[in-house]
Amino acid sequence: MKIRDVECKVISIPLRRPAAVSNRVITAREYTIARVIADDGLCGVGCTVCGRAVKDVVEDLLKPQLVRMPAFAIETLWDRMFSAALQLGRRGVAMRAISIVDIALWDLKGKALGLPVARLLGSSRDRVPVYASGGYYCDGKGPAELAAEAAGYVAQGFRAVKIRAGRLEPREDLKRIEAVRRAVGDDVEIMVDANHAWRDPSVAVRFAQAMAPFGIRWLEEPVPPDDLQGAARLAAAVEIPIASGELESTRWAFRDLIVQQAADILQPDASVVGGISEWLKVAALASAFHTPLAPHYVWEVHAHLAAVVPSVLYVEYFTREADLVGFDDVLQEPLRPVDGYLPVPAGPGLGIELDDEAVERFRIA
Repeated sequence: MKIRDVECKVISIPLRRPAAVSNRVITAREYTIARVIADDGLCGVGCTVCGRAVKDVVEDLLKPQLVRMPAFAIETLWDRMFSAALQLGRRGVAMRAISIVDIALWDLKGKALGLPVARLLGSSRDRVPVYASGGYYCDGKGPAELAAEAAGYVAQGFRAVKIRAGRLEPREDLKRIEAVRRAVGDDVEIMVDANHAWRDPSVAVRFAQAMAPFGIRWLEEPVPPDDLQGAARLAAAVEIPIASGELESTRWAFRDLIVQQAADILQPDASVVGGISEWLKVAALASAFHTPLAPHYVWEVHAHLAAVVPSVLYVEYFTREADLVGFDDVLQEPLRPVDGYLPVPAGPGLGIELDDEAVERFRIA
């Protein structure tokens, strides 16, 4: 089986109302969807959060490295793409482009062999734990409304929830966290995501110390991703585990996170890090240092990987009702968790199918 073509589409799915994190307001989610098409017509699919720039890299730079190549030679194809993208850098748009092509290649391989990706990789479980990711800032959402949101997740069966911090003054964010803890009780884990809020690590240290009475499972991305030294100082100074890595690409970036002790929990995202192939390398590297994983987003992919790698603590999940991530709107049968666990898709490949009519409805490029 050889690769005949590679195609990309960009979609934009609007949120019903704007939502904010520490450093930006979100009104819509843009995705690039890549299709790798084999000479027998079989097609593999991958996607990432990002728009036209990723599409351009895939079609102009990566496609010539792939056409007429053996579709199952995934490691060789990864090296070809990575070498071709040398001048574009080792993170960001180029790596997202490589990521979605690699994901599509694994989806294609699973479909060709009639096996789920999890089975191809040697899965040991058929469901994986997920947490409800939400708690964004919105107009009219104070501590009481945020607490009600978190309690709603618990009522749906989630045993862990994540909320945002860093947009308000620390004392105001602490009120939000306290309200959530009261609402969900002591048996539910709470994660706090600061989305790189603090350039001064000492501010993050004080905030983390102030959160300690609320039993926070981890503090996520408290400082800018380039400040590994600041993250390391923070991790050494506080008891709350520091989680990071959702914007990192390649095994070498995660090596630096580990060696500099800048994170206690790693959050590789298969649609950012370099695809499934590179995600697995990061997982292997982390295992050598007994560092757990909590992959960021794209649960359709991470459900398969978490079924294979026992050190995955949770997979991140956004409920559609929360209106924060809309990719479910272009899937024929979106994955739904049950009692805080996401079933690993049993269909061939990634086990998901796009709704082509919906894709065209949201398509912008």
